[in-house]
This record gives sequence, C-alpha cells and structure tokens, in this order.
Amino acid sequence: MTGLSHFDAKGDAHMVDVSDKAVTSRIAVAEGYIKMAQETYDIITEGRAKKGDVIGIARIAGIMGAKKTADLIPLCHPLPITKVAVELIPDPTLPGLRIEATVKTTGQTGVEMEALSAVSITALTVYDMAKAVDKAMEIGGIRVRLKDGGKSGRYEAE
Repeated sequence: MTGLSHFDAKGDAHMVDVSDKAVTSRIAVAEGYIKMAQETYDIITEGRAKKGDVIGIARIAGIMGAKKTADLIPLCHPLPITKVAVELIPDPTLPGLRIEATVKTTGQTGVEMEALSAVSITALTVYDMAKAVDKAMEIGGIRVRLKDGGKSGRYEAE
C-alpha cells in the first residue's frame, strides 16, 4: 500500500495526520456534466420545471455538498472552507449542463474532495428535479481540473 496516504504500514485504513503540514492557501476546481434529452434541456433552460428553478436549486445543493464532504467521505478532514462557487453552464451541444465547482480554504490539506462533491451533488440534484420527464439523463466527466497549494503544488488537467 505504499504511496496511498490513507493506509498505514499494515495496510489498515486511517485518517492522515496533517498536523505537521504547513497552513497554505488551497484551491480546487472540479468539473462534470449532465446530459439529457432536448426536451428536458429546454424545460430546464426556459425555467419551466414543475419543481422550480433547477439551476438555482442545484447550485445551492452543490454548495451544501461541498460543506458536507467530511460527513460523506469517511477519511476526509473537516475543513474551514472559505469559498464555494458552483456554475451550471447550459450546453446545447450535449444537450445538457456543464458543471464547475471552485472551492478554497487556508489549511493543512486540500479541497479536491469538496470540489468533486459539489459537482456530484449538483448533477444529482438536476437529475432529481428532472427525472419525472427524463430518467435517461447521464452524469459524467467528473474530475479535478485544477488543484493548487500545499506540498504537492499545482496540478492542471490537460
């Protein structure tokens, strides 16, 4: 299990000790998408969904998801998040919504999991709000696009 920080020398799972790590500014940006039928896309982008403002509610859900990450991921540290921004960008070529989440903190560990959680919860909320008209929606492409801060420095996806 060498190289995997959440396992000790015996191979047992544990929470990583970050107490000796430097406090630095950290940022992570994650992205993903939700594809849907053209009719569903039109309903959402025209604001005609029966459950309300799909994009606005999904944005709030994504922000809440980032804040609850340590409650959902067993070995994830609770962090003092200083910023969460979630954008849902209509993309008629999917058709669907592209989702981007940016999370910031000043701390001893990164916020990649919070950004990934924000994107995931945002997409799941869109699905929940529109499933009555489109059960075939597809969620995908969820990944870290940017991570900066801490010992490992900057990472940018190609």
